[in-house]
Amino acid sequence: MDKDYFEVSIRCTGVAVVLLKKIKEEYKVLLLKRSTPVLQEAWCYIGGSIEHGERAWEAALREVKEETGISNIKLYTSNKFDQIYSPKENYIYVAPVFVGYVDGQQDVTLNYEHNDYKWLSINEAIETVTLPGNDDVLLSIEKHFVIRKPPEYLRIEN
Repeated sequence: MDKDYFEVSIRCTGVAVVLLKKIKEEYKVLLLKRSTPVLQEAWCYIGGSIEHGERAWEAALREVKEETGISNIKLYTSNKFDQIYSPKENYIYVAPVFVGYVDGQQDVTLNYEHNDYKWLSINEAIETVTLPGNDDVLLSIEKHFVIRKPPEYLRIEN
C-alpha cells in the first residue's frame, strides 16, 4: 500500500434486527421511535451493541428482549448489513442485520430508548424509516423473508 494513503477503519460492534409479525395475513415490520440523544426521534428497527463474549446473533436476541420485551422469535441472518460512515471519527460502522419472526401473541413493551412503536407494512416501513440504507435492507427482507420462504441454512438455532 502506498504510504500516501490512509485507510478508513471498519468497526463491527453492533447488530440490527428487523422483526416481522403476521397480522391479518400480512407480514408487518416493527419500527421503534428513538427517545435517547443518539438518533433522537428517528424511526428505525432494533439495534444495539455486541457485549463482551457475545456472538452477534446472541446480541440480536438480547437487544430484541431489552428494547421490546419480546423473547420468543425465530431468528435468521439476512446477509444484509447496516452501514454508516462517521465523519467525526472517520470510520465505517457495519452491523449484521438479523430477521426475527414474532409469534402473534407477543406484545411490545418498550424500554427507555424508545417512546413509540408501530407495526407497518413493508411499504409503510420503507416510507417511515429515517436512516438512509434502511429502506434497501427492508426491500431485501421483503424479497427473501416475506415473499419467499427463507432458506433453513440462514436460520439460527438458539
